[in-house]
Amino acid sequence: MPTARPTPPKGFRADDFPDEGLLTRLPETRGKLIPNEPLSEQTWFRIGGPAEVLFKPVDVDDLSFFLQNTSEDIPITVIGLASNLLVRDGGVPGVVIKLGPHFSQIKIDGGSITAGAGAVDLNVARAAQASGIAGLEFLSGIPGTVGGGLRMNAGAYGREFKDIVGNATLIDRDGTVRTLSHDKIGFSYRHTGVPMDSIFVSAFMEGETGDPHDIQAKMDDIKKQRGATQPIHEKTGGSTFANPENDPQHRKAWQLIDAAGCKGLKKGHAKVSEKHANFLINTGHATAADVENLGEEVRKRVMEKFGIELRWEIQRIGITKKERGI
Repeated sequence: MPTARPTPPKGFRADDFPDEGLLTRLPETRGKLIPNEPLSEQTWFRIGGPAEVLFKPVDVDDLSFFLQNTSEDIPITVIGLASNLLVRDGGVPGVVIKLGPHFSQIKIDGGSITAGAGAVDLNVARAAQASGIAGLEFLSGIPGTVGGGLRMNAGAYGREFKDIVGNATLIDRDGTVRTLSHDKIGFSYRHTGVPMDSIFVSAFMEGETGDPHDIQAKMDDIKKQRGATQPIHEKTGGSTFANPENDPQHRKAWQLIDAAGCKGLKKGHAKVSEKHANFLINTGHATAADVENLGEEVRKRVMEKFGIELRWEIQRIGITKKERGI
Protein backbone atom coordinates (compact mmCIF):
# COMPACT_ATOMS: atom_id res chain seq x y z
CA MET A 1 0.00 0.00 0.00
CA PRO A 2 1.38 3.49 -0.87
CA THR A 3 2.71 5.37 2.10
CA ALA A 4 1.65 8.78 3.31
CA ARG A 5 4.35 9.88 5.72
CA PRO A 6 3.46 12.74 8.05
CA THR A 7 5.31 16.02 7.80
CA PRO A 8 6.60 17.58 11.00
CA PRO A 9 4.81 20.65 12.33
CA LYS A 10 6.29 24.02 11.28
CA GLY A 11 7.09 25.08 14.83
CA PHE A 12 6.76 23.84 18.38
CA ARG A 13 3.88 25.14 20.47
CA ALA A 14 3.47 24.74 24.19
CA ASP A 15 0.26 22.76 23.73
CA ASP A 16 1.68 20.32 21.16
CA PHE A 17 1.59 16.59 21.78
CA PRO A 18 4.98 14.82 21.54
CA ASP A 19 5.86 14.18 17.88
CA GLU A 20 7.24 10.71 18.53
CA GLY A 21 5.35 7.77 19.93
CA LEU A 22 1.89 7.61 18.44
CA LEU A 23 2.93 8.08 14.81
CA THR A 24 5.32 5.15 15.02
CA ARG A 25 2.44 2.94 16.16
CA LEU A 26 0.13 3.80 13.27
CA PRO A 27 -0.04 1.86 9.98
CA GLU A 28 1.08 3.31 6.66
CA THR A 29 -1.93 4.59 4.77
CA ARG A 30 -2.89 6.14 1.46
CA GLY A 31 -4.50 8.98 3.37
CA LYS A 32 -2.83 11.75 5.36
CA LEU A 33 -1.55 11.42 8.91
CA ILE A 34 -0.93 14.88 10.39
CA PRO A 35 0.53 15.31 13.90
CA ASN A 36 -0.57 18.14 16.18
CA GLU A 37 -3.20 19.42 13.80
CA PRO A 38 -5.06 22.46 15.23
CA LEU A 39 -8.79 21.82 15.46
CA SER A 40 -9.97 25.25 16.57
CA GLU A 41 -10.35 26.59 13.04
CA GLN A 42 -12.40 23.55 12.03
CA THR A 43 -15.03 24.06 14.72
CA TRP A 44 -17.80 26.63 14.53
CA PHE A 45 -16.88 27.82 18.02
CA ARG A 46 -13.33 28.52 16.75
CA ILE A 47 -11.82 27.20 19.97
CA GLY A 48 -10.12 24.06 21.27
CA GLY A 49 -6.77 22.27 21.29
CA PRO A 50 -5.06 20.13 18.63
CA ALA A 51 -5.54 16.56 17.52
CA GLU A 52 -2.61 14.39 18.55
CA VAL A 53 -2.83 12.95 15.04
CA LEU A 54 -5.39 13.83 12.37
CA PHE A 55 -6.14 11.11 9.80
CA LYS A 56 -7.86 11.87 6.51
CA PRO A 57 -8.65 8.52 4.82
CA VAL A 58 -8.87 8.38 1.04
CA ASP A 59 -11.82 5.99 0.91
CA VAL A 60 -13.66 3.23 2.77
CA ASP A 61 -10.91 0.66 2.08
CA ASP A 62 -8.25 3.01 3.42
CA LEU A 63 -10.25 3.65 6.58
CA SER A 64 -10.99 -0.05 7.05
CA PHE A 65 -7.30 -0.93 6.63
CA PHE A 66 -6.31 1.74 9.13
CA LEU A 67 -8.74 0.48 11.77
CA GLN A 68 -7.76 -3.16 11.21
CA ASN A 69 -4.11 -2.29 11.83
CA THR A 70 -4.44 0.22 14.66
CA SER A 71 -4.20 -1.05 18.22
CA GLU A 72 -7.49 -0.89 20.08
CA ASP A 73 -5.84 0.96 22.97
CA ILE A 74 -5.37 4.03 20.73
CA PRO A 75 -8.37 6.37 21.06
CA ILE A 76 -10.27 7.06 17.84
CA THR A 77 -12.51 10.13 17.45
CA VAL A 78 -14.45 11.13 14.33
CA ILE A 79 -15.38 14.69 13.42
CA GLY A 80 -17.46 16.06 10.57
CA LEU A 81 -18.34 19.68 9.89
CA ALA A 82 -17.74 20.35 13.61
CA SER A 83 -20.82 22.57 13.77
CA ASN A 84 -22.19 20.92 16.92
CA LEU A 85 -18.84 20.15 18.51
CA LEU A 86 -16.80 21.49 21.42
CA VAL A 87 -13.11 20.55 21.42
CA ARG A 88 -11.66 20.93 24.89
CA ASP A 89 -8.59 23.15 25.35
CA GLY A 90 -6.14 20.31 26.02
CA GLY A 91 -6.82 18.80 22.61
CA VAL A 92 -7.79 15.28 21.58
CA PRO A 93 -5.43 12.40 22.43
CA GLY A 94 -5.12 9.58 19.92
CA VAL A 95 -6.33 9.79 16.34
CA VAL A 96 -8.98 12.17 15.08
CA ILE A 97 -10.54 11.03 11.79
CA LYS A 98 -11.99 13.53 9.35
CA LEU A 99 -13.68 12.05 6.31
CA GLY A 100 -12.59 13.54 2.98
CA PRO A 101 -14.11 14.17 -0.48
CA HIS A 102 -14.78 10.50 -1.27
CA PHE A 103 -17.17 10.39 1.69
CA SER A 104 -19.04 13.48 0.48
CA GLN A 105 -20.55 11.98 -2.66
CA ILE A 106 -24.31 12.20 -3.21
CA LYS A 107 -26.05 9.84 -5.64
CA ILE A 108 -29.68 10.01 -6.78
CA ASP A 109 -31.65 6.97 -7.90
CA GLY A 110 -35.32 7.66 -8.50
CA GLY A 111 -36.82 8.77 -5.20
CA SER A 112 -33.84 7.70 -3.09
CA ILE A 113 -30.48 9.21 -2.22
CA THR A 114 -27.25 7.58 -1.15
CA ALA A 115 -24.98 10.06 0.59
CA GLY A 116 -21.56 9.69 2.14
CA ALA A 117 -21.14 10.46 5.82
CA GLY A 118 -19.04 13.49 4.93
CA ALA A 119 -21.77 15.03 2.76
CA VAL A 120 -23.09 18.33 4.12
CA ASP A 121 -26.78 18.12 5.04
CA LEU A 122 -27.57 21.28 3.07
CA ASN A 123 -26.02 19.77 -0.06
CA VAL A 124 -28.17 16.65 0.34
CA ALA A 125 -31.28 18.84 0.63
CA ARG A 126 -30.27 20.75 -2.49
CA ALA A 127 -29.68 17.55 -4.45
CA ALA A 128 -33.09 16.25 -3.38
CA GLN A 129 -34.76 19.51 -4.41
CA ALA A 130 -33.11 19.48 -7.84
CA SER A 131 -34.39 15.93 -8.39
CA GLY A 132 -37.92 16.59 -7.14
CA ILE A 133 -37.53 14.51 -3.97
CA ALA A 134 -39.60 15.90 -1.10
CA GLY A 135 -39.32 15.17 2.60
CA LEU A 136 -35.66 16.08 3.03
CA GLU A 137 -36.13 19.85 3.21
CA PHE A 138 -35.43 19.86 6.97
CA LEU A 139 -31.83 18.90 6.25
CA SER A 140 -31.25 22.43 4.94
CA GLY A 141 -31.79 23.65 8.50
CA ILE A 142 -29.20 21.33 10.07
CA PRO A 143 -25.65 22.72 9.82
CA GLY A 144 -23.79 19.43 9.82
CA THR A 145 -22.92 16.29 7.87
CA VAL A 146 -24.78 13.05 7.24
CA GLY A 147 -22.44 11.15 9.56
CA GLY A 148 -23.10 13.47 12.47
CA GLY A 149 -26.81 13.45 11.71
CA LEU A 150 -26.85 9.67 11.78
CA ARG A 151 -24.88 9.49 15.01
CA MET A 152 -27.25 11.76 16.95
CA ASN A 153 -30.44 11.32 14.94
CA ALA A 154 -30.36 15.03 14.22
CA GLY A 155 -33.62 16.78 13.50
CA ALA A 156 -35.26 20.14 12.88
CA TYR A 157 -38.60 21.57 11.83
CA GLY A 158 -40.57 18.48 12.79
CA ARG A 159 -38.44 15.76 11.16
CA GLU A 160 -35.42 13.64 12.10
CA PHE A 161 -32.94 11.38 10.35
CA LYS A 162 -34.98 8.37 11.47
CA ASP A 163 -37.78 9.59 9.18
CA ILE A 164 -35.71 9.35 6.00
CA VAL A 165 -32.97 6.73 6.53
CA GLY A 166 -33.60 3.26 5.12
CA ASN A 167 -30.20 1.84 6.02
CA ALA A 168 -26.68 2.98 6.83
CA THR A 169 -23.21 1.57 6.22
CA LEU A 170 -20.56 1.76 8.92
CA ILE A 171 -17.13 0.45 9.82
CA ASP A 172 -16.62 -1.17 13.22
CA ARG A 173 -13.51 -0.54 15.32
CA ASP A 174 -11.94 -3.75 13.99
CA GLY A 175 -12.33 -2.54 10.38
CA THR A 176 -15.38 -4.64 9.51
CA VAL A 177 -17.72 -2.93 7.03
CA ARG A 178 -21.41 -3.67 7.50
CA THR A 179 -24.81 -2.25 6.60
CA LEU A 180 -27.57 -1.84 9.17
CA SER A 181 -31.28 -1.65 8.38
CA HIS A 182 -33.35 1.17 9.83
CA ASP A 183 -34.52 -0.97 12.76
CA LYS A 184 -30.99 -2.11 13.63
CA ILE A 185 -29.67 1.47 13.88
CA GLY A 186 -31.77 1.99 16.98
CA PHE A 187 -32.96 5.53 16.43
CA SER A 188 -34.29 7.47 19.42
CA TYR A 189 -34.47 11.14 20.32
CA ARG A 190 -31.05 12.66 19.48
CA HIS A 191 -29.45 9.24 19.80
CA THR A 192 -28.77 5.96 18.01
CA GLY A 193 -27.95 2.54 19.38
CA VAL A 194 -24.79 2.13 17.27
CA PRO A 195 -21.58 1.66 19.33
CA MET A 196 -19.60 4.90 19.70
CA ASP A 197 -16.47 3.33 18.22
CA SER A 198 -18.25 2.45 14.96
CA ILE A 199 -17.94 4.98 12.13
CA PHE A 200 -20.80 5.75 9.75
CA VAL A 201 -19.62 6.02 6.14
CA SER A 202 -22.86 6.41 4.16
CA ALA A 203 -26.64 6.38 4.35
CA PHE A 204 -29.47 5.35 2.04
CA MET A 205 -32.32 7.86 2.35
CA GLU A 206 -35.78 7.93 0.85
CA GLY A 207 -38.23 10.73 0.11
CA GLU A 208 -41.38 11.30 -1.87
CA THR A 209 -42.06 12.69 -5.31
CA GLY A 210 -42.52 16.45 -5.12
CA ASP A 211 -42.46 19.62 -7.14
CA PRO A 212 -38.99 21.26 -7.13
CA HIS A 213 -40.55 24.73 -6.78
CA ASP A 214 -42.59 23.69 -3.73
CA ILE A 215 -39.55 22.00 -2.19
CA GLN A 216 -37.44 25.12 -2.72
CA ALA A 217 -40.15 27.26 -1.15
CA LYS A 218 -40.02 25.09 2.00
CA MET A 219 -36.22 25.35 2.11
CA ASP A 220 -36.43 29.12 1.71
CA ASP A 221 -38.87 29.27 4.60
CA ILE A 222 -36.54 27.21 6.79
CA LYS A 223 -33.65 29.54 5.94
CA LYS A 224 -35.77 32.56 6.81
CA GLN A 225 -36.85 31.01 10.14
CA ARG A 226 -33.26 30.16 11.09
CA GLY A 227 -32.05 33.65 10.34
CA ALA A 228 -34.84 35.22 12.36
CA THR A 229 -34.57 33.00 15.45
CA GLN A 230 -30.98 31.72 15.70
CA PRO A 231 -27.57 33.47 16.04
CA ILE A 232 -26.32 31.91 12.82
CA HIS A 233 -23.67 34.59 12.23
CA GLU A 234 -22.02 34.10 15.63
CA LYS A 235 -19.27 31.71 16.73
CA THR A 236 -21.57 29.07 18.15
CA GLY A 237 -22.18 25.34 18.15
CA GLY A 238 -25.85 25.04 17.35
CA SER A 239 -28.42 23.77 19.86
CA THR A 240 -26.62 23.20 23.13
CA PHE A 241 -29.07 20.95 24.95
CA ALA A 242 -31.61 18.38 23.81
CA ASN A 243 -35.23 19.13 24.60
CA PRO A 244 -36.17 17.30 27.83
CA GLU A 245 -38.36 14.23 27.42
CA ASN A 246 -39.55 14.13 31.05
CA ASP A 247 -41.14 17.56 31.38
CA PRO A 248 -44.91 17.24 32.05
CA GLN A 249 -45.42 20.63 30.41
CA HIS A 250 -43.43 19.62 27.30
CA ARG A 251 -41.31 22.76 27.38
CA LYS A 252 -38.35 23.05 25.04
CA ALA A 253 -34.82 23.51 26.34
CA TRP A 254 -34.69 27.18 25.35
CA GLN A 255 -37.90 27.90 27.25
CA LEU A 256 -36.51 26.39 30.45
CA ILE A 257 -33.20 28.21 30.05
CA ASP A 258 -34.96 31.50 29.44
CA ALA A 259 -37.33 31.01 32.39
CA ALA A 260 -34.35 30.19 34.63
CA GLY A 261 -32.97 33.66 33.87
CA CYS A 262 -29.98 32.45 31.87
CA LYS A 263 -30.40 34.49 28.69
CA GLY A 264 -27.34 36.74 28.36
CA LEU A 265 -25.48 34.87 31.16
CA LYS A 266 -21.67 34.94 30.79
CA LYS A 267 -18.65 32.88 31.83
CA GLY A 268 -15.38 34.40 30.69
CA HIS A 269 -15.88 35.22 27.01
CA ALA A 270 -18.72 32.72 26.55
CA LYS A 271 -22.32 33.92 26.60
CA VAL A 272 -25.85 32.53 26.39
CA SER A 273 -27.37 34.00 23.24
CA GLU A 274 -29.99 36.67 23.78
CA LYS A 275 -31.52 35.73 20.44
CA HIS A 276 -32.00 32.04 21.26
CA ALA A 277 -31.36 30.83 24.81
CA ASN A 278 -30.30 27.32 23.71
CA PHE A 279 -27.24 28.67 21.89
CA LEU A 280 -23.91 29.43 23.56
CA ILE A 281 -21.65 31.97 21.87
CA ASN A 282 -17.92 32.62 21.76
CA THR A 283 -17.95 36.42 21.98
CA GLY A 284 -14.37 36.67 20.77
CA HIS A 285 -11.73 35.02 22.95
CA ALA A 286 -13.60 32.31 24.82
CA THR A 287 -11.92 29.05 25.76
CA ALA A 288 -13.61 25.68 25.58
CA ALA A 289 -13.58 25.74 29.38
CA ASP A 290 -15.56 29.00 29.32
CA VAL A 291 -18.21 27.42 27.10
CA GLU A 292 -18.42 24.16 29.03
CA ASN A 293 -18.53 25.91 32.41
CA LEU A 294 -21.27 28.20 31.14
CA GLY A 295 -23.25 25.20 29.91
CA GLU A 296 -22.91 23.50 33.28
CA GLU A 297 -24.06 26.67 35.05
CA VAL A 298 -27.14 26.73 32.81
CA ARG A 299 -27.85 23.07 33.61
CA LYS A 300 -27.47 23.81 37.33
CA ARG A 301 -29.90 26.74 37.27
CA VAL A 302 -32.52 24.83 35.28
CA MET A 303 -32.25 21.90 37.67
CA GLU A 304 -32.59 24.16 40.71
CA LYS A 305 -35.65 25.95 39.33
CA PHE A 306 -37.50 23.13 37.57
CA GLY A 307 -35.95 19.85 38.75
CA ILE A 308 -35.18 18.99 35.12
CA GLU A 309 -31.73 17.83 34.02
CA LEU A 310 -30.79 19.14 30.60
CA ARG A 311 -28.74 16.76 28.44
CA TRP A 312 -25.91 18.12 26.33
CA GLU A 313 -26.67 17.94 22.62
CA ILE A 314 -23.34 19.49 21.65
CA GLN A 315 -20.69 16.78 21.46
CA ARG A 316 -17.74 17.48 23.76
CA ILE A 317 -14.45 15.76 22.95
CA GLY A 318 -10.88 15.81 24.19
CA ILE A 319 -9.35 16.75 27.52
CA THR A 320 -8.80 19.93 29.50
CA LYS A 321 -5.45 21.68 29.82
CA LYS A 322 -5.34 20.58 33.45
CA GLU A 323 -5.75 16.95 32.37
CA ARG A 324 -2.92 17.50 29.87
CA GLY A 325 -0.75 19.10 32.55
CA ILE A 326 -0.31 22.30 30.56
